[in-house]
Amino acid sequence: MAFMKKRPRRSAKPKKILKKSQCRFCRKGATPPDYKDVRMLQKLSTSQGKLFSRRRSGNCALHQRLFQRAAKRARFLGMLPYVGR
Repeated sequence: MAFMKKRPRRSAKPKKILKKSQCRFCRKGATPPDYKDVRMLQKLSTSQGKLFSRRRSGNCALHQRLFQRAAKRARFLGMLPYVGR
């Protein structure tokens, strides 16, 4: 393999430091998701009644699980519809 050319070295570019965004519930003063807060549950679900994913809603894993549980409880009690309108 002596006939193969060596690749030129890439220049070392400074890496950008990305600021990690925080979950809306992890920020100071925010209350964790609750089944009684229907307005907030509707904000984190689609018009068809589906729940937004973690990536789309911006929640951390812990608060996404709490949000899912709260949405299921609200649906069971009739505060949130199972299907959209």
